[in-house]
Amino acid sequence: MKKYETIDEYLDDLPEMEKGVSQIMRELFQDAAPDGTETISYNMPAIKIDGKVIAYFAPAKGHLGFYPTAEPIEHFKNELTNFETTKGTIKIPYTLPLPAGMIREIIEYRVNQIQNK
Repeated sequence: MKKYETIDEYLDDLPEMEKGVSQIMRELFQDAAPDGTETISYNMPAIKIDGKVIAYFAPAKGHLGFYPTAEPIEHFKNELTNFETTKGTIKIPYTLPLPAGMIREIIEYRVNQIQNK
Protein backbone atom coordinates (compact mmCIF):
# COMPACT_ATOMS: atom_id res chain seq x y z
CA MET A 1 0.00 0.00 0.00
CA LYS A 2 1.27 3.45 -0.93
CA LYS A 3 2.11 5.75 1.97
CA TYR A 4 0.61 9.21 1.50
CA GLU A 5 2.16 12.46 2.69
CA THR A 6 -0.61 14.92 1.74
CA ILE A 7 -4.34 14.88 1.18
CA ASP A 8 -3.86 16.18 -2.36
CA GLU A 9 -1.62 13.21 -3.13
CA TYR A 10 -4.20 10.86 -1.58
CA LEU A 11 -7.09 12.33 -3.60
CA ASP A 12 -5.10 12.25 -6.84
CA ASP A 13 -4.91 8.45 -6.63
CA LEU A 14 -8.67 7.95 -6.27
CA PRO A 15 -11.12 7.04 -9.04
CA GLU A 16 -13.10 10.07 -10.23
CA MET A 17 -16.35 9.42 -8.29
CA GLU A 18 -14.53 8.68 -5.02
CA LYS A 19 -12.31 11.72 -5.58
CA GLY A 20 -15.36 13.97 -5.93
CA VAL A 21 -17.04 12.67 -2.77
CA SER A 22 -13.75 12.85 -0.85
CA GLN A 23 -13.16 16.44 -1.96
CA ILE A 24 -16.62 17.41 -0.70
CA MET A 25 -15.86 15.68 2.62
CA ARG A 26 -12.54 17.52 2.82
CA GLU A 27 -14.34 20.84 2.32
CA LEU A 28 -16.91 19.94 4.99
CA PHE A 29 -14.07 19.20 7.43
CA GLN A 30 -12.41 22.54 6.62
CA ASP A 31 -15.70 24.43 6.91
CA ALA A 32 -16.66 22.87 10.25
CA ALA A 33 -13.18 23.25 11.76
CA PRO A 34 -11.67 26.36 10.14
CA ASP A 35 -8.83 26.41 12.68
CA GLY A 36 -8.04 22.76 12.01
CA THR A 37 -4.98 21.47 10.22
CA GLU A 38 -5.22 18.90 7.47
CA THR A 39 -3.05 15.85 7.87
CA ILE A 40 -2.64 12.24 6.86
CA SER A 41 -3.01 9.89 9.81
CA TYR A 42 -3.20 6.10 9.59
CA ASN A 43 -2.74 6.76 5.84
CA MET A 44 -6.15 8.49 5.68
CA PRO A 45 -7.12 12.15 5.27
CA ALA A 46 -7.80 13.72 8.65
CA ILE A 47 -8.13 17.06 10.35
CA LYS A 48 -6.69 17.91 13.71
CA ILE A 49 -6.86 20.72 16.22
CA ASP A 50 -4.56 21.36 19.17
CA GLY A 51 -2.45 18.43 17.93
CA LYS A 52 -5.33 15.94 18.21
CA VAL A 53 -7.20 14.35 15.31
CA ILE A 54 -10.84 15.40 15.11
CA ALA A 55 -11.88 12.86 12.47
CA TYR A 56 -10.71 10.87 9.47
CA PHE A 57 -12.34 9.80 6.22
CA ALA A 58 -11.56 7.22 3.56
CA PRO A 59 -13.39 5.91 0.52
CA ALA A 60 -14.19 2.20 0.53
CA LYS A 61 -16.08 -0.13 -1.74
CA GLY A 62 -19.67 1.11 -1.79
CA HIS A 63 -19.32 3.81 0.88
CA LEU A 64 -17.30 6.65 2.32
CA GLY A 65 -15.97 5.82 5.77
CA PHE A 66 -16.24 8.68 8.27
CA TYR A 67 -14.27 8.08 11.47
CA PRO A 68 -15.10 10.68 14.17
CA THR A 69 -14.23 8.33 17.10
CA ALA A 70 -16.73 6.38 19.21
CA GLU A 71 -18.25 9.00 21.52
CA PRO A 72 -19.80 11.24 18.82
CA ILE A 73 -21.34 8.18 17.14
CA GLU A 74 -23.04 7.33 20.41
CA HIS A 75 -24.05 10.98 20.99
CA PHE A 76 -25.60 11.32 17.49
CA LYS A 77 -27.03 7.79 17.27
CA ASN A 78 -30.60 9.04 16.73
CA GLU A 79 -29.49 11.05 13.68
CA LEU A 80 -27.47 8.13 12.31
CA THR A 81 -30.27 5.58 11.93
CA ASN A 82 -30.01 5.70 8.11
CA PHE A 83 -26.34 4.72 8.22
CA GLU A 84 -24.46 1.60 9.15
CA THR A 85 -22.21 2.36 12.11
CA THR A 86 -19.62 0.57 14.17
CA LYS A 87 -17.90 1.73 17.34
CA GLY A 88 -15.82 4.33 15.49
CA THR A 89 -17.18 4.37 11.93
CA ILE A 90 -20.08 5.86 10.02
CA LYS A 91 -20.51 4.28 6.59
CA ILE A 92 -22.04 6.75 4.14
CA PRO A 93 -23.23 4.90 0.99
CA TYR A 94 -22.32 6.48 -2.33
CA THR A 95 -25.98 6.09 -3.29
CA LEU A 96 -26.95 8.79 -0.77
CA PRO A 97 -25.94 12.46 -0.76
CA LEU A 98 -23.39 13.33 1.89
CA PRO A 99 -25.27 14.46 5.01
CA ALA A 100 -23.44 17.79 5.16
CA GLY A 101 -25.29 19.22 8.16
CA MET A 102 -24.74 16.10 10.24
CA ILE A 103 -21.04 15.92 9.30
CA ARG A 104 -20.55 19.56 10.29
CA GLU A 105 -22.34 18.97 13.62
CA ILE A 106 -20.18 15.96 14.41
CA ILE A 107 -16.96 17.81 13.52
CA GLU A 108 -18.01 20.80 15.64
CA TYR A 109 -18.87 18.42 18.48
CA ARG A 110 -15.39 16.86 18.23
CA VAL A 111 -13.72 20.29 18.20
CA ASN A 112 -15.60 21.17 21.41
CA GLN A 113 -14.64 17.82 22.96
CA ILE A 114 -10.96 18.43 22.30
CA GLN A 115 -10.88 22.09 23.26
CA ASN A 116 -12.88 21.63 26.47
CA LYS A 117 -10.93 18.69 27.93
